[in-house]
Amino acid sequence: MVMANPSLLLKSVFIFFLLPCLSWSCPEYQKQALLQFKSSILAINSSFHALDSWNSSSSNCCLWDKVTCNSPSSSTSTSGVVIDQLLLSDILTLPMLSNLLAPLFFIRSLRVLDISKNSIKGQIPALGLGNLSNLVHLDLSRNRFNGSIPLQLFQLKYLQYLHLGSNKLQGGLSPKVGSFQDLRMLNLSSNRLSGELPEEIGNLTKLQQLSLGSNKFSNGIPSSISYLRELEELDLGNNSLSMEIPSDIGNLSNLSSLSLGNNKLIGGIPASMQKLNKLDSLDLEGNFLTGEIPFWLFDFKDLQELYLEGNNLTWNDSMKIVPKCRLFGLSLKSSGLQGDIPEWISTQRNLFFLDLSMNQLHGPFPQWLTEFHFLSFLILSHNKLSGYLPTVFFPTTPLSILALSHNNFSGELPENIGDAKVLTILMLDRNNFSGPIPQSISQISGLELLDLSRNRLSGNIFPNFDHQVNLLYADFSSNQFSGEVPTTFPPNIETLALGGNKFSGALPSNLTKLRNLRRLELQDNNISGELPNFLLQISYLQVLNLRNNSLQGSIPKTLSNLQNLRILDLSSNNLTGEIPIEFVNNLTGMTEAPPNRTSQTSNFVAAIAISSLTIVPTSQTSGATTVKAFSSKIFSTEFAINELIVNWKKSKQGLSSHNIDMYFLLDLSNNQLSSEIPASLGALKALKMFNLSFNKLFGKIPASLGDLQNVEGLDLSHNKLSGQIPITFTKLQQLTTLDVSNNQLTGRIPVGGQMNTMANPNFYANNSGLCGFQIHVPCPGDLPPAPKLQEHDNKEPWILLEAVGIGYPVGFLLTIGIIFLVGYFNPSPPSNSRHLRHHHHHPHR
Repeated sequence: MVMANPSLLLKSVFIFFLLPCLSWSCPEYQKQALLQFKSSILAINSSFHALDSWNSSSSNCCLWDKVTCNSPSSSTSTSGVVIDQLLLSDILTLPMLSNLLAPLFFIRSLRVLDISKNSIKGQIPALGLGNLSNLVHLDLSRNRFNGSIPLQLFQLKYLQYLHLGSNKLQGGLSPKVGSFQDLRMLNLSSNRLSGELPEEIGNLTKLQQLSLGSNKFSNGIPSSISYLRELEELDLGNNSLSMEIPSDIGNLSNLSSLSLGNNKLIGGIPASMQKLNKLDSLDLEGNFLTGEIPFWLFDFKDLQELYLEGNNLTWNDSMKIVPKCRLFGLSLKSSGLQGDIPEWISTQRNLFFLDLSMNQLHGPFPQWLTEFHFLSFLILSHNKLSGYLPTVFFPTTPLSILALSHNNFSGELPENIGDAKVLTILMLDRNNFSGPIPQSISQISGLELLDLSRNRLSGNIFPNFDHQVNLLYADFSSNQFSGEVPTTFPPNIETLALGGNKFSGALPSNLTKLRNLRRLELQDNNISGELPNFLLQISYLQVLNLRNNSLQGSIPKTLSNLQNLRILDLSSNNLTGEIPIEFVNNLTGMTEAPPNRTSQTSNFVAAIAISSLTIVPTSQTSGATTVKAFSSKIFSTEFAINELIVNWKKSKQGLSSHNIDMYFLLDLSNNQLSSEIPASLGALKALKMFNLSFNKLFGKIPASLGDLQNVEGLDLSHNKLSGQIPITFTKLQQLTTLDVSNNQLTGRIPVGGQMNTMANPNFYANNSGLCGFQIHVPCPGDLPPAPKLQEHDNKEPWILLEAVGIGYPVGFLLTIGIIFLVGYFNPSPPSNSRHLRHHHHHPHR
């Protein structure tokens, strides 16, 4: 046997391993493309380090982070490997324009490109992406792309995964979407896309996930959607889709998740849905669906989440439900439930989320709810439930949210309520609870929102909330609490509502510990003493309501240092002295006219957005702030944060909390203020409501008040003001209510602009000499109104001449006729003719 040469064998092994290493080096042009991409980023952000492994000294870019190489798909290719995948998600720390992606489009071998979560701005690069003809997976989600979806994307014939969600894309969805023959996942959710959904969407027969939610799509759901037999998830929620749910939607036999919530769908729940036997999540909330809630919904063995709230559906109380499902989340909010809480719900021991609010449920709190050991969200608000809260409930249930508002519950709050250690929201307002607040409530360390308002709670000792660092909103208003104003709250609290109680004494200096306070409500109490200077230390304060107390003394000049103040209500106290001229020096919250804006969540509530909570505005809560709580992608509910009650346009009105930052109010009415109105108040240009009525103000109305360009209501009544109403009031284009009654005003009421509509005489009454068309009193020197020329007046001269022409001959003939007749019947005068004439004239004596 011949022995092999060891050195030759070693060389062979070396060459065997060396050749693959050499062949697995990426092409030089692709390496240079990546380096150019990195260089473009560094030119904008020199501290960028996410791609530090990309450098020219490293010859093989296949070994770089976020880069994957593979053999080329073409059998004729001579190169060893090419870049196959670029996973560049969440690498940028600063927003950048989409043109920085240009170098990547030279890497035409790319099959997977993920640049999600990078805040990239601008339009989607149409031509560049169109060059990447081998793409199978494209993820551009969670950026800031705008404009329309480029048509070039629809030419990527190998595409199986397309995610463009969470951008700012506009326009419609092209019928060319039907050209994606191999597409398995299409996500266009959370954009601004609009128009009809094209029927061609039914051509995507391999589609398994279709997410078009949170856009502005309208009209009906295309019937062709029933062709997508492979579909497992369908999300069309949060659009403006109308008409009925397609009757053959039951053909989607593989569907496990169906979300059609928050549209404008009508009609009933289609019977064909009974065939969706793989369904585990069904969301139909927030539509206009009608008819009975079908019993077969509870026959789906895999069903875990069912949301039907906010429709016009009805519940048949005579139905005997024996559910085959094991629900994890259930919402039958506003579904016509009556009587006791349905007994069949007691079988759903796995419930994590239960919302039965806004029904007609009555009876006691069910004992079986205390045995739900997974229940985290319980919302039973707006019913007629009564009785006591069971003490056993709180230690046994992992409650995160408990909302029992607007019921008839009574008795004292359970002393062990603090055993609900993970509560974040506790809403027990508008019931008949009595007695003190349990001290144990201060042990709930994660509590963020607490509302105990509008009950009959009492006592003068408050729990010490100092350690509840997460507590941001606390409402104890409209109860029977007494004693000094409590201050045992955490320094991070933002809203504290204590109005409508029996608190007395002076404002405590410990209020300054609440350094993040945005909204302080102490109206309708018995608070006395003077307004303290230390209030200026609560520098973030936006709303201060001290209406209807017994405060006295002057308004401190330091109050003007509250630069963020937008609503100040000191009405109905015993304040005296002058209105501080310094009001306008620092009250920038009232001096800067707000920009045009849509309703949005106020800052003090928006902070309740940690862990499972998000605050969002809604147009369906009658002006109330909406707290939307999420535990998964579907679980949600809404809570109404109490409105701020103020005197608005001559009546008490509630200002919606979710857009309270749109209101600017200064109310000093019903005090004993005695001075001239400072002309500098005209600089408070943001004010919408300004009330100085029922004081002892004197002098002339400053012409500068005509600069209050946003004011809607201005009340100067019941003072001692003199002179004329300034002509500058004609500039108040937003004015809808003006009251200057019960003063000593004289002269002409200004004419022009909104002043022409201020025509209620009662709002000018009891002045010494006002005049003007608004009160139907002419001013000296006014010319009488010219008579209005009527249609028949135009014809009068012609009619007059015609009458003269006809009247003379007719009159002459009548006269001759009368003489003839008198002579015919009385040929000679009677002997008693004097007597007859005397008798004829007797009535005229």
